[in-house]
Amino acid sequence: MKNGVIRWLAFCLLVGGGMPAAGQDQDFSFSVISDVIKRPGDEPELQEAIEKTDADSLAFVVASGIKAASEPCTDAVYERRKALLDEAKNGLIVSLSASDWAECKNAGGRPAAVSKLNFLRELFFTDEFSAGGTRIPLVRQSTIAKFRDFPENARWEVGNTMFATLNLPRNNNHYILDAGRNSEFEDRLVANRDWLNRVFSYATRRRLDGIVLFSDGNPLSPPVSKAIKRDGYSETRKLIQGLSQKFAGKVLLIHSQPNRDAAAGSIRWRNNLGELDASSGWVKIRVSQSGNEVFTVQAAAPRVSVSSSSETR
Repeated sequence: MKNGVIRWLAFCLLVGGGMPAAGQDQDFSFSVISDVIKRPGDEPELQEAIEKTDADSLAFVVASGIKAASEPCTDAVYERRKALLDEAKNGLIVSLSASDWAECKNAGGRPAAVSKLNFLRELFFTDEFSAGGTRIPLVRQSTIAKFRDFPENARWEVGNTMFATLNLPRNNNHYILDAGRNSEFEDRLVANRDWLNRVFSYATRRRLDGIVLFSDGNPLSPPVSKAIKRDGYSETRKLIQGLSQKFAGKVLLIHSQPNRDAAAGSIRWRNNLGELDASSGWVKIRVSQSGNEVFTVQAAAPRVSVSSSSETR
């Protein structure tokens, strides 16, 4: 713990670490590790990705997708992944994916998404710090009494940029067609709406230059599958677009939903709102504290082929 605090204080001196000073112009970089575990037995790939980020000079790392969809949703798997993430040297923030909880089933083959999400909340999001050696202070939505059950939504600030995670699984935001079974979706929809409003409001008051949102699914892209009867992202899409139009700086959404139409590591901008598909495995982004080019992709894993099932989850 002491070494982690020392690393964080040193980082604060370098880039401001959540208390940006006026006129600060120190650029920094961060990385996203996304869906590295594709199948059972891929845990060494995640460990290798963490070790590579440890060797780099990064402000922090976001890990999206800690379990393959084909892996069992057992306590042992989650606890083993937590131990691995805790060994990271950089501050590491977990951003949940559909394979982590929304696609889980119990031993009888019945959906177990809600119970697994609650277990993950108790395992990964119990305090106000990131995982890893550099214990980055986070502000969790669970500090708000009305939303104490949503600790996975977190925000932190580096330099002149606000960063925030948002629980939006790529399986159509876990919207269930069966009548009477969408209480989880509806509660999370309300929580996410409140969280986005707070993130943009705080960034506006602070006069920050940018906001970066991390999610599993891509709420900015309407569903392409005709099998989807109800767009689970429609409300969130309209909210992000509306809030971005009013925000003076740049807004970047980094998601893990494969998109064949976008080049690997390419940010697609529409006015001040950008979208980056990080599903190829990892990506490194540089944040400029001065100039118009706030966010620049420095490196990204090459595009890999995706199945139709992964596109429509």
